[in-house]
Amino acid sequence: MGFIARFYKTFSVVCLMGCVQGTAAQGWMPKVEHDIPLDSIRLSDPAVLADQKTGLYYMTGTGGMMWRSSDLKRWEGPFVVTTFEADSWMGPHPMIWAAELHQTGDGKYYYFATFTNREVKIDTVRGNVIERRACQVLRADEPMGPYRAFGDATYLSAGRPTLDGTFWRDTDGKPYMVFCGEWLQNWNGTIEKIELKPDLSGTVGEPKVLFRASDSPWSREKDENGQVTWNKVTDGPWLFRTGSGRLGMLWTSWVFGDYTQGVAYSQSGTLDGPWIQEPEPVTPPNYGHSMLFQRFDGQWMMSVHSHSQDAYGRTVRIPHFFEVDLTGDRLVVRP
Repeated sequence: MGFIARFYKTFSVVCLMGCVQGTAAQGWMPKVEHDIPLDSIRLSDPAVLADQKTGLYYMTGTGGMMWRSSDLKRWEGPFVVTTFEADSWMGPHPMIWAAELHQTGDGKYYYFATFTNREVKIDTVRGNVIERRACQVLRADEPMGPYRAFGDATYLSAGRPTLDGTFWRDTDGKPYMVFCGEWLQNWNGTIEKIELKPDLSGTVGEPKVLFRASDSPWSREKDENGQVTWNKVTDGPWLFRTGSGRLGMLWTSWVFGDYTQGVAYSQSGTLDGPWIQEPEPVTPPNYGHSMLFQRFDGQWMMSVHSHSQDAYGRTVRIPHFFEVDLTGDRLVVRP
């Protein structure tokens, strides 16, 4: 993502988080609405948990809010579901990006998200001041929270910005976080893995790079000299298996000004890869940051957000669902 592309993502977050952070100390809570059509919600990086226990769908994403629905069409929300300690590295009111809910079979609900403490600056690269931002895991007893920190004070290095952490249990039976290394610091975004403790309360060892933005055959941008090259961004990884058992990963970058989503497949069937990139994107232009979930009727769905601008030039991101076919050897997105 060039600077402008990162601005698009940050702008949509700040529009919401400015309201949440600026008034939370005074006890402000958002007004909960009912019977909201999906296309009336403004949300980046939507992620849906289909919870068998309650028979409801729970949608999270950037901004730290939650919505719930019984049919994926009409929604109730937004709800505040997180709580933070003032003395944590995140601070009492962090910015929240790309929140996801995961279950591991222990009856708990886990909130994987990117948290930014804007009061702490960790680096300056090519004129960009980089704030303290990292992936972390919160936990709750119920899908509506409250989600709180429960384990190690930090999961990833304080000296580098990371984002879009997601959960995967690999063939070795161990849990992992798969996340992005921020392009603004490394200038060639990465997707990496790090082992999690068995109860997800922290990390084990050091991260390992799975692939880099420059490995993409489909992303494009113009460099400082006007030459066409690969885009620097890695965004929104999500792991899945096809019906044949093939391990795939959805991830997002840019094709010039279009937010675009591709897929890679692991030759070994494990996180260690090697990861082979598909030559073409898997969704139409300006849909991205996807995840997969199963409807209660068993149909696989892809949750994405659309990316566009309104008449005033403001970025608009709206949740959207595609049906997905996973029965064969590769993921197929239905129109």
